[in-house]
Amino acid sequence: MGANLKQRVKASIGLAAAIAMGATFGAGQRSAAAEELRIGFLAPFTGGFAQNGEDMKNGFNMYLEEVHSDFAGAKVTIIFEDEQAKPPVAVTKAQKLIDQDKVQFIMGGVLASTGYALAPVSTRNQLAYVMPVSAADDLTQRERTNFPYVVRTGWTGSQTTHALGQWACDQGMKRVGIVAADYAFGYESAGGFQTAFEDCGGKVVQKIWPPLGTKDFGPFLTQIRGDVDAVFTVMVGPMSPQFPAQYAAAGFKKPLIGQGTSADEFSLPFMGDDAIGHVTALQYSAALETPRNTAFVKKYRSLYGKVPSYYSETNYTTAQWIHEVMKKTGGKWPGTKEFVRMMEATQLADTVRGPVRLDDMGSPIQNVYIRRVEKKQMFGFPNAELWNTVIKTYPNTSQFWTYKKDEYLKKPLYSRDFPACKYCE
Repeated sequence: MGANLKQRVKASIGLAAAIAMGATFGAGQRSAAAEELRIGFLAPFTGGFAQNGEDMKNGFNMYLEEVHSDFAGAKVTIIFEDEQAKPPVAVTKAQKLIDQDKVQFIMGGVLASTGYALAPVSTRNQLAYVMPVSAADDLTQRERTNFPYVVRTGWTGSQTTHALGQWACDQGMKRVGIVAADYAFGYESAGGFQTAFEDCGGKVVQKIWPPLGTKDFGPFLTQIRGDVDAVFTVMVGPMSPQFPAQYAAAGFKKPLIGQGTSADEFSLPFMGDDAIGHVTALQYSAALETPRNTAFVKKYRSLYGKVPSYYSETNYTTAQWIHEVMKKTGGKWPGTKEFVRMMEATQLADTVRGPVRLDDMGSPIQNVYIRRVEKKQMFGFPNAELWNTVIKTYPNTSQFWTYKKDEYLKKPLYSRDFPACKYCE
């Protein structure tokens, strides 16, 4: 395991790495009745990320309800555990799901740091770990061989921001400042943007790292340079609506661009009109005007009273993906290794987000959408609301962007210090 990733795993799980080392189950040892598929689902249901967790749960449950919890003859039993957006808690709850609940695989986790914490649990127990949300880059990059049972159905943090870096160049932006949450997802998202932006001629001239969970951005706003063309942000959870509101209140006029979580549909209802014009990149937008998404948004809102976020969509699509695999087995659990292989081999041509398939390292190749926040009516809903209007699509985007995989993997993992801020003054 690389030194950088070792540090991230250690920072993520602390003392929890020693939990339940004695009770492990090999892939060949774990079995289940053919008529039941037991899934352990980890998400935050309390704390600052609780609403994200509810969106995750709702998306998966909506698909289950559509198929009556029947995956090709297998009755789906899903066991939810509250990981509180705390990596050590996630490790403890995952081991409980494995040892006590005898699940066939675990899935979930909201933070990138949680993904880095859960992947060793997967390896130690020879159990699949399905990742719809956690966007930890290196689990399907340099460290792939250490975590062979990880199945990524969502994205990597840098996948979308590589595209946004190119888009920013194409708009004529030359100098951009970064304000990103101070943890793994922030580093990897910012690193992807900086690399692509500077490779096409732009300059990142500052990096500001507010701690995860920051509520008062005043001390960080005062550091933003006045000579930038835009500010790139990586905000998550409650930070997402708070930052643009405080940015506008402080009198800043430069455009905001950012990672998709900075203006996800989870956050838009809590944002005011100061968010209009904010441009972000993500593999999903609730404003996609496709028949599949139109039906999804209308039904989701009728069930849950709100527009689906990416947290909802990615878990809905993950359920669809698992169902397609179970169709091929006639509802019988194939075992961990075969399940991972079949997930990797299954291509989905028609999902809510668009076509998606996995690369040879188990990470999605999919559309990346550049989205601009606009206030308008959509899908026959009566009121004008904030929507992420798609203004450009980058199709078939991989975690390596346009770079050659072998050359990309020789470089360090994106971090607080890489790439270096060579234009900072």
